[in-house]
Amino acid sequence: MKVLIVSTTECAGGAAVAAGRLMHALNNHGVKAKMMVRDKQTDDLAVVPLPVWHGLSRWRFLWERLLLFFHLHFNRIHLFEIDMANTGADITKTAEFREADIIHLHWVNQGMLSLTDIKKILRSGKPVVWTMHDLWPATAICHLSLGCNRFRTSCGNCQYLPNHGSDHDLATKVWRRKQRMLAGENIIFVACSRWLEAEAKSSALLQGQTITSIPNPIDTTVFCPGDRQSARQAEHLPLDRRLLLFICQRVTNPNKGMSYLIEACQQLAKAHPEQTESMGVVILGGHADEVVAQLPFKAYPMGYVNDTQRLVRLYRAADLFVLPSLSENLPNTIMEAMACGLPCLGFRVGGIPEEIDHLKTGYVADYRSSADLARGIDWILRHAEAGHLSAEAVRKVHRQYTMQRVAMLYTEVYQQAMAQKHFRL
Repeated sequence: MKVLIVSTTECAGGAAVAAGRLMHALNNHGVKAKMMVRDKQTDDLAVVPLPVWHGLSRWRFLWERLLLFFHLHFNRIHLFEIDMANTGADITKTAEFREADIIHLHWVNQGMLSLTDIKKILRSGKPVVWTMHDLWPATAICHLSLGCNRFRTSCGNCQYLPNHGSDHDLATKVWRRKQRMLAGENIIFVACSRWLEAEAKSSALLQGQTITSIPNPIDTTVFCPGDRQSARQAEHLPLDRRLLLFICQRVTNPNKGMSYLIEACQQLAKAHPEQTESMGVVILGGHADEVVAQLPFKAYPMGYVNDTQRLVRLYRAADLFVLPSLSENLPNTIMEAMACGLPCLGFRVGGIPEEIDHLKTGYVADYRSSADLARGIDWILRHAEAGHLSAEAVRKVHRQYTMQRVAMLYTEVYQQAMAQKHFRL
C-alpha cells in the first residue's frame, strides 16, 4: 500500500508536525508513505516539494491573502484566521500522486490546494482520507468557530467578516463551493480528537460522509522522561525554583491564553507571596520577551525552539506544563509533555480533557477561569504526588498515542477507504 500525505508545510505548526510523525510511523509499520508539501524544510527524502512548475506557490498564497484582505475591508485582524481556498496546486499531474494508492490530506490551506484542486483529487478515482486538525473542512472559511454553530445548518453572516457579514457574504459563497466539491463524493474524515469528531458530525456540510477519530502519534523513544537537574543545567535554568513551562508559536496570540496564565500567576503571588522567589516561568515561542514584565515570577524567555532534542530537555527541566488555550483540538505539546513525565494543566475545551485526566495526569481547569488555573498550578506543585502524576502521564501516552498504535489505526482506515472505493466502482 502506497500513501501520499499532503500538507502545506513539512514541519511548521502542529498539524505539519503530526503529519510528518504519521508518515514515519506508517513507514515503520510496513506502509510506504511519502509526504508532498508546499514548503520543504528538511533533507528528508520521504518528503517531496511541489514540482518546479508549481513555483508560483508564494504568489498563490499572496493572491488569496489579498482577496481576503479585500473581504475584510482592508483590516488585518482576521487575515490569517480564515481561508477561502480559491487558489492552489493541481497535484494530480505529479508522479507521486499517480503512484499512490491512497491520498491522505492534512492541513492544506494558504495556497496548497484550492477547492477545485481537491475536486480533481476526488474525481481521480483514488480513495481519499482527510485528517482534520481543525474545523475548516466542516465550515465555510473558519478554522476556529469561536462558539458559532452556523456550520450545523449553513454558514453565512460570519462573525469573522466586517459587520458580521450578511446572508450572502464570503462564507455563504465558499460554503456553496464546498457543497459542490463534496457532491457525490465519499471521503473518510479523521478528526484528531473525539471532540472534533462530534463537531464534524454535526456539520451540515459533511452529512453522509464517514467521520471517525484517531489521535496524533508521538515517538516515545524521543519524548521520554529524563534527569531534571541535568536538563536544567544544559539549558542554564535554576536548580532551586519550581518551573512552569508555556509553549506556543507566538506567545502574544490571544487564543493561546497567556493573559490567563499571567493573571493566575499574579493571583498565586498575592495569595502566597513567600513563593515568589521560588517560582519561575519558562516561555517558548515568538515574542516571549513582550510578556516577561507582566509576570510576578522570574521569567525565562527562550524564543521559538524547533530543535527536538532541546525541546525534550525543556520538558524534562520543568515541573509543570501549562497550556491555557481558548480553543484546541488535541495539542501535540500536551502529548509531548506527558510523554516526558510532565504533569499538564489546561482549560476544559476541545480535546484537552481527552488528553489530561483530571487529578490523575494533571489538572483540567474551568474554561477561561484564571482562578481555577491558579488552583491547578497550586494543586500540582504543592499538594499532588509528583511521582504519581508523572508515571500516570507516561502510562497514558504509551497506552494511546504511540507511533505503532496510531499507524495500525490508520492502516485500518486506509483499508476501509479502498474497500469503499472498490464497492462504489
